[in-house]
Amino acid sequence: MDIDGAGTKAAAAGWKAPASMVLVQLFITGMIMLSKVSIGGGMFIFALLAYRSLFGAVFILPFALIFERGKWRDMDWRAFGWIFFNAFIGYAVPMSLYFYGLKDTTASYAVIFINIIPLFAFILSLMFRLETFEIGSIVGVLKIVGVLLSVGGTMLVSLYKGKSLHLWNSILQHQNEPATKTATNQLRGTILLVASSFAYACWYLVQSKVLKVYPYKYWSSMITCLVGGFQVAFVGIILRRHKSAWKLGWDLNLVTVVYSGALATAGKYSLNSWVVAKRGPAYPPMFNPLSVVFTVVLDSVLMGDDVTVGSIIGTAMVIVGLYLFLWAKA
Repeated sequence: MDIDGAGTKAAAAGWKAPASMVLVQLFITGMIMLSKVSIGGGMFIFALLAYRSLFGAVFILPFALIFERGKWRDMDWRAFGWIFFNAFIGYAVPMSLYFYGLKDTTASYAVIFINIIPLFAFILSLMFRLETFEIGSIVGVLKIVGVLLSVGGTMLVSLYKGKSLHLWNSILQHQNEPATKTATNQLRGTILLVASSFAYACWYLVQSKVLKVYPYKYWSSMITCLVGGFQVAFVGIILRRHKSAWKLGWDLNLVTVVYSGALATAGKYSLNSWVVAKRGPAYPPMFNPLSVVFTVVLDSVLMGDDVTVGSIIGTAMVIVGLYLFLWAKA
């Protein structure tokens, strides 16, 4: 009986971790799709970022109060300074760049750049000698191949389209609406998305320092969301002070904000933390390519964006390269 019970628990643990990671990728996909529609509908990007971050802080707060009760008292000015910088380099800068890049491109195009963040982080770790790299070993060769495939795939998606594949009719929009299916400024959007990925990679280095000076993940994340929300709100008010830019109604914009705060921020963080504790830090990133697949399919089905030969080949290269890279690191 004990053996059977142990086997049942092991089986449950076996499917819960991958199921949680698939759910996280669905959260990310939904956030990108909703944000693209809201931004395309005229929502002010800095208002979206500010509300999303503040809602995220509200949803993370109960976890901090339950699992890290009273730990807020351990925060000093040094820790707050690092968290302030963490919010700036890990939320205000990369998310602003990413959403403006998303505005200029498509959801299926922008999601590619989320998946090259680990590669940028690896390159920065090499530059700052935080990562060892043996060129002559099989692991080193796999890392090089993974980086080259991912970067090459990203460039292919950026520079080559190829034949459009009309696999199905879109639900929300149709192929005869060229203004919605093409990027408004592909080059500018690509530059912004690359800059966003690089800033996010820098955030990983800063995050490691934050956890050393203040090792309480829930409180750290909650305060980071709160501070990041005030940072983007400050910049947004300077750029656009009219009340209409900051008004939220009972519409899709409110759904986007609540969804992003509850699921794409608090839900994603909670599930990632649980899986890291069960399977280790190298496990969650292995599911990142799923968000590419989900977004490409949903972007085509819902929004009517074309699936091209170049996007399929480039996406496949990014996915294979990322898996080789993460496998070598693990």
